Amino acid sequence: MRFDTVIHGGTVLVGGETCKADIGITDGRIAAIAERLTGGERRIDAGNRLVLPGGIEAHAHIAQESSSGLMGADDYFSGSVSAAFGGNSSFIPFAAQHRGQSIDAVLETYGARAAPSVIDYGWHLIVTDPTEAVLRDELPRAFARGVTSFKVFTTYDMMNIGDAGMLDILTVAKEHGAVTMVHAENDAMVRWMNARLLDAGHTEPRFHAISRPELAEEEAIGRAVALARLVDTPLFIVHVSTAGGAALVARERQAGTRLYAETCPHYLAFTRDDLDRPGMEGAKFVCSPPLRDRETQQALWAHLQAGTFDSVSSDHAPYRFDETGKFSKGTDIPYPKIANGMPGIAARLPWLFSEGVVAGRLSLADFAALTAGNAARIFGITGKGALLPGMDADIAVWNPEARHRLTLAGQHDNMDYTPFEGIEVTGRPELVMNRGEAVVADGRFVGARGRGRFIARKRTTLSGPGHRAKELDPACNFGAHIAP
Repeated sequence: MRFDTVIHGGTVLVGGETCKADIGITDGRIAAIAERLTGGERRIDAGNRLVLPGGIEAHAHIAQESSSGLMGADDYFSGSVSAAFGGNSSFIPFAAQHRGQSIDAVLETYGARAAPSVIDYGWHLIVTDPTEAVLRDELPRAFARGVTSFKVFTTYDMMNIGDAGMLDILTVAKEHGAVTMVHAENDAMVRWMNARLLDAGHTEPRFHAISRPELAEEEAIGRAVALARLVDTPLFIVHVSTAGGAALVARERQAGTRLYAETCPHYLAFTRDDLDRPGMEGAKFVCSPPLRDRETQQALWAHLQAGTFDSVSSDHAPYRFDETGKFSKGTDIPYPKIANGMPGIAARLPWLFSEGVVAGRLSLADFAALTAGNAARIFGITGKGALLPGMDADIAVWNPEARHRLTLAGQHDNMDYTPFEGIEVTGRPELVMNRGEAVVADGRFVGARGRGRFIARKRTTLSGPGHRAKELDPACNFGAHIAP
């Protein structure tokens, strides 16, 4: 066989198992995996290295305005370069609809914004204005072009679509084989806590930690699950931060609910104590849901090991520590006015490899599933997420023993800080390939601006017992046929 490239001598993860093997790449795809392959116009020595699927970052905010109009620091060039330095070969940021916008216009806008990407990309739609036209015409058009997932909110004034809106969205998702993601926090509980904290003069960043109670997440997850069960369609819970929320996900999954969930590195790496840093330093750690305590962190690790979570995503939200980002509403401000979110797209995989695989908490197969394979399966990405003949040659070659410190310079984003600054990790991606071409090699960017392609994703094929509400079963409801 003719190969453009042969990666030889590495330990390759294939089908959940590792083996010594060579990978032959032709025309951007994996053409062969064998014990020994000859030839190749280019041969890459992966001796003493791990050859893994390139990461798929499935939760990142790139070139996206917040509901208040604040734009994050990373565009699709800097964001994709940062992702690649972190071992990712593709990503799915959000394309946000704001009130009054059509879905068609949103996708046109983000299509232009994504043009400079150096890795392949798709979008999750954020839907905040589910009008009749959106539900009947615009979302189906988005699905037809391969945008087959969207996110809804149960909180924030300009994002919350309410239970009725969520039922409408879930119904459309079921009809078209899409996946609904939900940011789950009880809005009334959050408002109630904030009002009392501010009335008492508790305005420092540390009070953000208690302003969004654990019960707010747990209640909203339970409510979102009930709505999805009524419609009997898959649901994905983003950034689970509580032990109670994770336990609810685990119980529902065991009961057969088609429920999927993620957590994020910052909930596993940091605690609410990081919000209690001198002055406004705690603002660097303001995100929602907020960081929790050490006991919660341990519980989240246990759920990660037990299989409760399908992925670990960065929730990269790059607001700089200045007036363009965190302090866009002033420097001497109460915590609710601090821009919400933390960067982390380049730190996600190296940190999780070190604290998961190297620390003995996760197997290498677990790591690959949590960072690539499960995202491909759940969100309908064919041809990526695994190393198999016929798949895209989206490959990351890791040095599993390289010890280094995470630094701002090493993130290669447009940020002026990283919450992971100075943390020592073991393991780093030395070569990252997208469709057979190197994007990052030996600590240098070697990719091409604008090389990334749009990933048209498929309808969901997520299976499972699901849930059929009695009231929707003609045999139990006097013969009425009620959609869905």
